[in-house]
Amino acid sequence: MFTGIVTDVGEVRSVNPRAGNLHRITIFCGYPRTEIVQGASIACSGVCLTVVDGGEEDGRSWFAVDAADETLRVTTVGRWRQNSKINLERALKFGDELGGHLVAGHVDGLATVVAREDMTEMARFALRAPAKLARFIAPKGSVALDGVSLTVNAVEKDTFSVLIIPHTLQVTTFGALRKDENVNLEVDTMARYAARLMEMK
Repeated sequence: MFTGIVTDVGEVRSVNPRAGNLHRITIFCGYPRTEIVQGASIACSGVCLTVVDGGEEDGRSWFAVDAADETLRVTTVGRWRQNSKINLERALKFGDELGGHLVAGHVDGLATVVAREDMTEMARFALRAPAKLARFIAPKGSVALDGVSLTVNAVEKDTFSVLIIPHTLQVTTFGALRKDENVNLEVDTMARYAARLMEMK
């Protein structure tokens, strides 16, 4: 589990196809090498991936993960290339502060930026969600976009908006996000369960 509070912005070092429909992705990061262990889970722009290798190069830490074709197809991972920037968060540990909301790292689909409004040090994004996911998004509810826990401001049909504060613009990839780009969307688990209970009734 994660909280949607990004702790580093990583940089893709390489993407290499491997046997078994896997792709080995190596990512530079700011985490100490000694704290990156094989088998650990790291949310990479909202996608929970397992560390399979790690090391240092030119004084920079790196870790490697394997992603299957399905992951590349349904998330933005398939568009990552060398030098791509991605939001990183290590798995939640007992005793950690839950600053955002509970995020599983299981992406539900892709949301598309339909508008960006830059204000004084802040930015408002309007995004279109896949129709099957729109019903899980409500005003004042939570969503995870590229692994960032955000509060929904407004909803109109399948479009919703979020306000990005200056700190988030600076420490995540949202500062560079533009219209027509896609982000990984994970809806709030509580909203999903509530909708399922209503269906059962």
